[in-house]
Amino acid sequence: MASEDLARLEARLTRCRLCPRLVAHRERVAKERVARFRDWQYWGRPVPGFGDAAARVLIVGLAPAAHGGNRTGRIFTGDESGNWLFGGLHAAGFANQPTSVRRDDGLVLRDAWVTAAARCAPPVNRPTRHELDTCRRWLLAELALLPRLRVVVVLGRVAHDAFLAAEGARGHPVQQPRPAFAHGAEHRLPSGLTLLCSYHPSQQNTFTGRLTRPMLDRVLRRATTLAGESSASRRRMVTRARGA
Repeated sequence: MASEDLARLEARLTRCRLCPRLVAHRERVAKERVARFRDWQYWGRPVPGFGDAAARVLIVGLAPAAHGGNRTGRIFTGDESGNWLFGGLHAAGFANQPTSVRRDDGLVLRDAWVTAAARCAPPVNRPTRHELDTCRRWLLAELALLPRLRVVVVLGRVAHDAFLAAEGARGHPVQQPRPAFAHGAEHRLPSGLTLLCSYHPSQQNTFTGRLTRPMLDRVLRRATTLAGESSASRRRMVTRARGA
């Protein structure tokens, strides 16, 4: 049932045209393309989340890349950021392969769902505050359909702020002092979720060494540990309740 609900959500999301600037940009890029992808039929629509409907770990990025997700139709697919992310997810046991090239490449995620704060490729990778606010409805809808979530990994400050805003919008006001973004930071939220922070695997960060593979791997391994601890804790609670 969860998979069917997520599929229905995807059908609605991919028809969204609420942000005129983003619609114009994604469609212009899809029409003009670039020389190395001249033979591609670009997706050119909002990009849905991807992964396991029973996920305990949510990964939130910024937005689809103009010639990555906007081309392939799958989040973090077809660009260097995706190579880094899915390589890390594979190493942590969340993915069956370390690459994400196209929608039909056989990639399967286990216990993880990957999504973004904005669903359309923005000019110069910078959605406006209004666009992020408008797009929040899709993240909220996903959260409602992923009831097993225990851990959220945010990739970059924009994703961090967008997720905290979503927490507040769904009735879980963020504690004060507000959880700060820093690579490797870990915060327990009032909703019961654990928030893990990582720099975004953009080329700006990976080419300069601001984010290294071991740094990303440590965050994703921590997510694995926390998801497992949460599952074990729930089993103990159920066992005690049955014995009461």
